Amino acid sequence: MTENVRANNDDASDVIEFLLRQHQQVRGLLGDVLTATGDERQRLFDEAREMLARHETAEEMIVRPLTRKAPAGDEIADKRMAEENEAKEVLADLEKMDVNTPAFTEKFTAFRASVLAHADAEETQEFPLLRQNTDPEALVKARDRVRTAEKLAPTHPHPSARTTAANYVAGPFVAMLDRARDAFSKSSSD
Repeated sequence: MTENVRANNDDASDVIEFLLRQHQQVRGLLGDVLTATGDERQRLFDEAREMLARHETAEEMIVRPLTRKAPAGDEIADKRMAEENEAKEVLADLEKMDVNTPAFTEKFTAFRASVLAHADAEETQEFPLLRQNTDPEALVKARDRVRTAEKLAPTHPHPSARTTAANYVAGPFVAMLDRARDAFSKSSSD
């Protein structure tokens, strides 16, 4: 995740505002991937992949348990988790594709639509539920916990981590492997 993304979220008042700002950044980044070509498209896709992997892991670890505490929260949390699990699978498939092919563009376009629908569902269903049923101080603490979780989260999608518990158990280990993979990839391309 770029320093600009972090800097733009440093003054977020709580976890909801923090995530809303990230959703705006994701919307722009996904659009940029579609309009870019060549090496720039690959760079932007890698940035989007990393941001989404970190963002969704942090939501699953920190936000979903808060949602489950609210009335009807289990149903909303289950739907968001199902969407995120599907997105991890598609993102993992996209990661294996050549970004400059029509097949990538077609699959990425559908992926982008599902990510935007997911963000909209969070913004219209989950976030209002959290705002109404969660202590404001808990939302501030959750913002800080999400920031920490994103720093420690994997940088690639891991479809096998399908639950909050799986993210806690596997997250630090796979994050370490992801960072090694990223460093190796970077040194190989230099």
